[in-house]
Amino acid sequence: MHVRSWDRYGRYVGDCHRADGKSVAGWLVENGLALDWPKYSHGAFAEQQAKAEAAKVGVWVGAFQAPWDWRAEHAEGVKPSSRQPLGIISRPQVAQSYSCQPRRTCSQISSCDEANWYLANCPWGGKLDRDKDGIPCESLC
Repeated sequence: MHVRSWDRYGRYVGDCHRADGKSVAGWLVENGLALDWPKYSHGAFAEQQAKAEAAKVGVWVGAFQAPWDWRAEHAEGVKPSSRQPLGIISRPQVAQSYSCQPRRTCSQISSCDEANWYLANCPWGGKLDRDKDGIPCESLC
């Protein structure tokens, strides 16, 4: 690991590399398992993130809000960034109002937000996207 700096909590900010020299962070972002946080990376993983988003892998299967924007919305007196990466929704989805049980069909779903939640969070959610374009229940969305 190469330590670049420390964050405001005294934690290391650095680069970890695999035995073959490839960046672990880059691999995680490229596979949709992490986001490129420009505040710290200065966009170092933007290309890998664009690749993951285009392939709709990992978190890019559904819609979500960037963690730093969610924290900013929930901090007193702090407004979220107005610039958001593509594919990230601007409002949080209300997960507690939906459940994967019982299984639903498009005719049982009342909104596009609800359909997107099932697509992103339920093992059967992919069945709501019949043409595999990333848009569930097209009559709603």
